[in-house]
Formats: sequence, structure tokens, C-alpha cells
Amino acid sequence: MKQILLLLFAFALFAQEWPTWSGGNDGNRYSALKQINKANIKQLKVAWEYKSGDADSRGRTNIECTPIVINGVVYLTTPTLMAVAVDGATGRELWRFEPPRSGVQGVNRGVMYWKDKDDERILYTVARLLFALNAKTGKLIETFGDKGHVDLSKELDRDPPGAFNGSTSPGVIYKDMVIMGSSVGEGPRMAAPGHIRAYDVRTGKRRWIFHTIPHPGEFGYETWPKDAWKTSGGTNDWGGLSLDEKAGVAIVSLGSPSFDYYGSDRIGDNLFANSILALDANTGKRLWHFQTVHHDIWDMDLPANANLVKYQGKDAVAQITKQGFVFVLDRATGKPLIPVEERPFPASDIPGELTSKTQPVPVRPPPFAPQRYEPSDVTPEVYEKFSKMAKDWKNGGIYTPTSKQGTVMLPGTVGGGLWGGAAWDPSTGLLYVNSQNLASVMQLIDAPSGSTYPYDMGGIRKLRDDRGNPGVKPPWGQLTAIDINKGSFAWQRVLGKNKTTEKNVGTENFGGPIVTAGGLVFIGATNDEMFRAFDAATGEILWETKLPAGGYATPATYAINGKQYVVISCGGGPRLSTKSGDSYVAFALP
Repeated sequence: MKQILLLLFAFALFAQEWPTWSGGNDGNRYSALKQINKANIKQLKVAWEYKSGDADSRGRTNIECTPIVINGVVYLTTPTLMAVAVDGATGRELWRFEPPRSGVQGVNRGVMYWKDKDDERILYTVARLLFALNAKTGKLIETFGDKGHVDLSKELDRDPPGAFNGSTSPGVIYKDMVIMGSSVGEGPRMAAPGHIRAYDVRTGKRRWIFHTIPHPGEFGYETWPKDAWKTSGGTNDWGGLSLDEKAGVAIVSLGSPSFDYYGSDRIGDNLFANSILALDANTGKRLWHFQTVHHDIWDMDLPANANLVKYQGKDAVAQITKQGFVFVLDRATGKPLIPVEERPFPASDIPGELTSKTQPVPVRPPPFAPQRYEPSDVTPEVYEKFSKMAKDWKNGGIYTPTSKQGTVMLPGTVGGGLWGGAAWDPSTGLLYVNSQNLASVMQLIDAPSGSTYPYDMGGIRKLRDDRGNPGVKPPWGQLTAIDINKGSFAWQRVLGKNKTTEKNVGTENFGGPIVTAGGLVFIGATNDEMFRAFDAATGEILWETKLPAGGYATPATYAINGKQYVVISCGGGPRLSTKSGDSYVAFALP
């Protein structure tokens, strides 16, 4: 109990702010603020709305940014990835920075803040460029890198020409360094390696690098073919990192190697792909790792930064996955605190492919998303649409190998869990995670003549009926509260109202939850364009409101002069086939 009280006191010190996109370096998306609570949530009203004015009229832009809040200033990014500072009490724009660009820039999920005395900086990424801005003025800091930016596609110790290496999610700030993951190509064509790098916050100089695809003599090199590091790509942290600042340890959540769906050129378990990896934040030295998928050919990336939690009094790491698993590890050693079994799965019938005989499966909690597609559950429209092809598809459940005839995956390539991550309440030990249930069919085809690789993607079909709804049994979106200590669900609720059926059967969703000491879980994410507050203890919906566009990002909460606000980006857009928006909306009590 004493440990919990100390932890809550520490949270209270930072409760007025939302200092990182995850609420803190621990990745827990938790706030000790409780002015807005279960007793008064129905009184919540719009406090301000900021509109950036750069949404695409044809619905091609979106916003996935969770803003940070420092000293009453909200720092955010817009649909075309301008960085903006606004007054957190009024939404009044203070400055904006427009990066060099041509058209739509893609995705940015948040910015980073660093301070040393009077030197305050905002760091954020636009594709392959990491910018450093003056936090007070928004001006480029031209002494950082190349006149204000660092090119993330360089200094990889192997820089494949033309291969993309950039970033969509923020890194973490440790002392005077920014530690960065990256987004890379998924193959089969040349892809950059997803090495983890730390840069000097002041100068932009690379301070250290960790090779996620090991070089000769490094730990894990033997889990790849000889010299695979020269040609293999991927194995990247695109969903964000977490940081145990007191211990000086970065917790990295890594994705699959490239090519995502076939791996004859990378026979072996392929460390450190699909691994939870602990690095000394000062040096980049590996401390421990735990691999969640061996020789991934399903694109089962670790999709979000880990949560640094307590498990029965011990410092622990909780990692959600696309498959719907939660792995709980000892934070000091990486050993499972909840047992993990190596279970057998089918072998591939693709020539040259050699899948792992077993895959790690935690014995509890149960998966928070279904892991097998049942043809008996499909809607009549889906049955009619796919029945001729479906008889040839492989449908053996999770980890059924990819194939030339097509393999059904549930969860599909977008989860299960995704980059919105999970929220953890230290006072209750409950972990909150949203998920979607949408099956995908993945198919390999012979590569074109003259290619350097044998197979290409024949496409990823998402099983939908003629109205665009997932072709599986509802619910199609869920929010689950997981008791980490017990390894069981506290509750599981439908998330979202389907627009074509007008029923509460859940929807596809992007973005994640936050949880507060007021006993509330806030989440947007759904394609009904609603923003909701759930009772953190029971899962009851206590409040909901329509947003100007879909809130496909994780919200944030903060306080100014004793007044609590909850803010969410409303970018809508192509991910869920809704209109694009350009606003951030903040809510408060009247």
C-alpha cells in the first residue's frame, strides 16, 4: 500500500500536465486529475475548439496526434503535419511551424518536449525528418543537425539507397538525448533496417545505435542467415517506446522483419524482431529481450509502446499485441511473471519457407480479441461474396502460415490491439485496451520474372459485407478492462455504434484510451465519430458526444488554474472512410 501511495503522489506532481503523448514515459496514459469524475461527467461541455484550416476536402487527410501539454501550452500537429502551439485554456494559436512539404505528409502521432534552463525545445518528425523547434516561438533551431533537422534515413550503419526510414510515433527524451524508433518498408523490395538510435538533443549528433538486426559478433546474429544484416530490413519500433527514467532503461517494442509475409531469405527466429527489448538508455547496450513471435510471416508487429506497471508489487512490463495477447514481464530481467508456453503451430507449405515449430502464448489473461475466423459466423452477404474463394482458403486459426491460395487471419493486420496502446490505472491495477475484430485474407503470388525475390503480395483482403461492415460475428469493436494481477478480465464492453445498422455492435477503431483518478476511461477511436467516457470500474458508458470529425487518436487531459480539460484531435479521414477534419476539441466542466 505504501508503494501505491508513493506512486500516486508522484503522479500528482505531474497531473497538471500531459508531458508526453502517452501521458508519461511509462506509457500508461493515466492522470491523477479527478475534478472531472463519475458524479459530474454528464455536465462536461466544449471549452474550446482549435481549427488548423488544412484538412483535405476530399477526405484524404487525418490526425493521429495526441497533444502534449506543458505549462498550460498545448503542442500538437495538424493534418498536413504543421506543428502548432495553442493556449490550453482558450485554444488560441500561439505559433505554428510549417515544414518543407509537397502535398499530404502522412502521419504524426505526437511531439516531444525537452528543457534545460531557458532552452526549451519541441522535437517532432515529418516522414524521415526529425525537427527541433524553439518551444516558445516555433522557430527552427538551426544548430540542431542540418539547419534544424536530422535525416533519419541516414546513419543506419547500412543505408540502403532509396529505402525509406522515417518515424510516425514520437521517441522518448532521456537526459539530453532523444531515443528514436522508426517506420520502414515492409517488402518484398529493399527495406531499411529499423535500428534504434539516440541523438543529442542540442546538436542532433548520433550518440548511439542498437542494431535490431544484429551485425557479426553481436548477440542474436546466429538467429539469422550469415550476412543477413546486409540485406534484411524491418525489425523496427514504429509504435513508440517507453522509458524507466529512474533505472535509465528504454523499453522498445519491435515489429516484424521485411518481407512481412515470407522469409526464406531470413531463416531462423530473427532476433530482435517482434521482441520487447530493454536497452541501457545511456549507451544503447542490450539488457534483456523477450520475443513474442518467432520468424514472423504474419505482420504481427508489437503495435504500441509497453506499459510500465506493477504486478503483485513487482516492477513489470505489460505489452499488448495485435493478436490480442498481453505479455507481463519482470522489468529487471525480462522473464515472464505470468507463465508463457511454447505451443506448436502448423508448418508452411511454401517452398523455401521454414516457420517456427512453436510460438509463445501467455497462459493468462485470455486474448482480448477473437483469434479464429468461424465461417458459420459470417453474414449472408459475406458468404455470397466470398463462398467460392473461401473453400480454398486456409483457416486454421492464429499462426496459420501464409499461402498461395490465401490464409484467413483473425485478428487481421490491424489487430486486435494497435498503436493507440493501453491505459493502466496504478490504484486498481486495471489495464484498458480497445480492439477491433476484422478478418483479413493474405495471399502470396509468384513474383514477376526477373525479380530478386520469389514471392510478392497478391493482396490483403479485408472481409466485409456490401455495406462495408466487417464480415465476422459482432462485436466489431470492444473495450476491455484487464486485471493484471489476477490475469483475467474485469469487464469487456462493445465500443461504438454501427452507422449502417444503428446497433451497438461496435465499430473498427483507431486511437486509444486514457484513464483518470476520477474513475473514468476516455476514448474516441470509433467511426461513429463519438467521444465517450466509461466508468472505469464497471464499463458503463457515462457520457458521449458527437465530434466534428472522427477522433482517431488517443486523448489527453490536463489542468490550468485548477480547471481540468480533456482534449482530442478530430481528424477523421480515410482510415475509416469518414470525412476529414482539422480540429482539436477540449472539454471541461462549466
